[in-house]
Amino acid sequence: MFRSLRHIQVMSRRSYSDSLAKYPFLKELGITSSVNQGVYDGKSWKANGEIIESVNPSTGEPIASIQQGNVQDFHRCTAAAHEAYGTWSDLPAPKRGEIVRQIGDALREKLIPLGKLVSLEMGKILPEGIGEVQEFIDICDYAVGLSRTYSGSILPSERPGHVLLEAWNPLGVVGIISAFNFPVAVYGWNAAIALTVGNTVLWKGAPSTSLVSIATNRIVSSVLEKNSIPGAVASLCTGGADVGEAMSSSEKIPLVSFTGSTHVGQQVGTTVQGRFGKHLLELGGNNAIIVNEDADLNLVQQCLVFACCGTAGQRCTTTRRLFLHKKVYDQVLGSLVKSYSTVLTRTGDPLDEKTLYGPLHSEAGVRGYLATVEEIVGQGGKIEFGGKKIDRPGNFVEPTIVTGLPVDSRVVHRETFAPIVYVFSFDSLDEAVAANNSVKQGLSSSIFTRDIGNLFKWIGPKGSDCGLINVNIPTNGAEIGGAFGGEKHTGGGRESGSDAWKQYCRRSTVTINHGRDVTLAQGIKFE
Repeated sequence: MFRSLRHIQVMSRRSYSDSLAKYPFLKELGITSSVNQGVYDGKSWKANGEIIESVNPSTGEPIASIQQGNVQDFHRCTAAAHEAYGTWSDLPAPKRGEIVRQIGDALREKLIPLGKLVSLEMGKILPEGIGEVQEFIDICDYAVGLSRTYSGSILPSERPGHVLLEAWNPLGVVGIISAFNFPVAVYGWNAAIALTVGNTVLWKGAPSTSLVSIATNRIVSSVLEKNSIPGAVASLCTGGADVGEAMSSSEKIPLVSFTGSTHVGQQVGTTVQGRFGKHLLELGGNNAIIVNEDADLNLVQQCLVFACCGTAGQRCTTTRRLFLHKKVYDQVLGSLVKSYSTVLTRTGDPLDEKTLYGPLHSEAGVRGYLATVEEIVGQGGKIEFGGKKIDRPGNFVEPTIVTGLPVDSRVVHRETFAPIVYVFSFDSLDEAVAANNSVKQGLSSSIFTRDIGNLFKWIGPKGSDCGLINVNIPTNGAEIGGAFGGEKHTGGGRESGSDAWKQYCRRSTVTINHGRDVTLAQGIKFE
């Protein structure tokens, strides 16, 4: 179900010493061994699975090794998390919120080193690596307020002497499976909210960003330990497909939150549903921007480059399709090509503050990019810019602009997790909206317009069918205050703000008779 990394020999002590010398922030984060244990059960860091190597995607060089968890480790962590739930759920919600506040403060203290590790291991540029950790901090702040405000309802009863209540209680152990592209933030969105409403969490991060998982969990567990809270309130079991399958199948995990591909997410959802568990799926996106004829083109120019090739196209909210009104098509396309040329001059090491564009995360990503470019050309597409692997060490590819394909092309309708954007011309806004909605995914979308009628049509029932609908901003860069997620093959799950906390709870309607007579609903007499 889940793709595991191939077994790699343990890196030598010398090569790990080289990593420590080159990246001193590793030691600050507790990455202090050539082989780092990838399982935390609340009491000890001990793993029994295969040993894998974390690789720097910008150089192809090893960073450190990780001993991952196996199914036995998973069951050990699950049992510990289940036991810790009893203690954690008994704490008043504001007390839990105080612990989450301290987690946010601990992350603030490690903001820069953890952000650097995200950039090193995932490959995103440093401002994005730091920004991702900041997002976890922000959701902790949000959760503190939530701990004093999330509530049920009091409802009127049709029966004398009765009252109806709607109560929300935690589920138990929440399983979190996160992806490589946001190795901190996705865990943060889930964990901060799940913990606040009374659940414990068990995390399986992506194998290829296991160092980030270990470092992040160490920060969280240090706060729990300082407050004499069981460490298994936030446990970790890194691993491959076997661990993911065990989590999806486990009756002791009432909710599994999965972020990743639509293909794997469908398998997770089917497995969890097969045992009547709950799942929260954040899957693929095939996001579009519509630039209408009345758009502010200066605003468009400011947004498009980050939308299309920020994070080297590896955000689920990256713009994959660009619909330009025929009256502005040539101008916007020409400007985008020119901007991409500038981006290439700032390609390099993600840890270099001058770098604007980093590598793809893996060699597999590069192969997928090249195969897609070949398919594009084979279907008659024109490469306006890019289309090649960059001749340097690491997983660098050129950001790519494609024209000349039909809107309904197979390759256009398939999400490719790489910096490839397909550009189309349209005559009417209705045509563009229909094209936006024509794909199976429904995550994010955006329109650039200055017409208030267009705006309200776009956000209404005949507008975008996505979970994230934007106006005059890119498809990426969502804030934590709103619920994050999408429709259709994106999975339907919601994380982060608004009332997304309800997904981590069980909902009960409580009927209380505080009178002296028993009255049946709907006026039924049974005498």
